[in-house]
Amino acid sequence: MKIAVINGPNINLLGLREPSIYGDKTLKEINEQLSNKALIMDCEIEFFQSNSEGEIVDYIQLLREKDFDGLIINAAAYTHTSIAIRDALLTINIPFVEVHISNIFKRESFRYKSYLSDISVGVVSGLGYMGYEYALDFLVKALKRGEIR
Repeated sequence: MKIAVINGPNINLLGLREPSIYGDKTLKEINEQLSNKALIMDCEIEFFQSNSEGEIVDYIQLLREKDFDGLIINAAAYTHTSIAIRDALLTINIPFVEVHISNIFKRESFRYKSYLSDISVGVVSGLGYMGYEYALDFLVKALKRGEIR
């Protein structure tokens, strides 16, 4: 089983950026923890981060060719603005979980609207870096049981 993890703009600054909102773990530390969990769950995991909307769209389109089974995406600010990322996700037909480190509903009202939530198999919001692990756990188990495709 192959799972991709995509992170959008400014996620590369985790650990430095607003630790009161996003915590003190770096993206590298989060990815290492996810890699360890993936080994235990007997699945492959690939990470991608970009601050560029177009690069994220290009990567999403490549996932079909790479035969991925699932996807975890924290599109960050693009969650609330990018129809292009939404369209790319619809095109590849790979189940995905939307993740947000912070509780977007306790923040500015412009963050309440997601262009991805209604096409995702689930949303994890406000559980910090653990949200990635919960998303991975759900995706792998649901895929193995055939509950999502």
